[in-house]
Amino acid sequence: MELNNQVEQLLRQALPLDELYVKSEGNHCNVIAISAEFAEMSRLKRQQAINGPLRELIADNTIHALTVKTFTPEQWARERKFIMPS
Repeated sequence: MELNNQVEQLLRQALPLDELYVKSEGNHCNVIAISAEFAEMSRLKRQQAINGPLRELIADNTIHALTVKTFTPEQWARERKFIMPS
């Protein structure tokens, strides 16, 4: 299974995500996750929520580098124009 699909499937099973964007190049993976659940979480807890489901892929070096950006839907409404190319 392609890494993008694998990461997306693991995260969607583990978290109630409104939107999810996964982009990988080799074993480097970028994740943008949007969920109302993040409103109650610190930045560290958000990072842990994303890393947890991907732990095995990180441990076996399927993912060597992981960049994570998390947003609430309100934050995403403000930030997406700066992050997503039109």
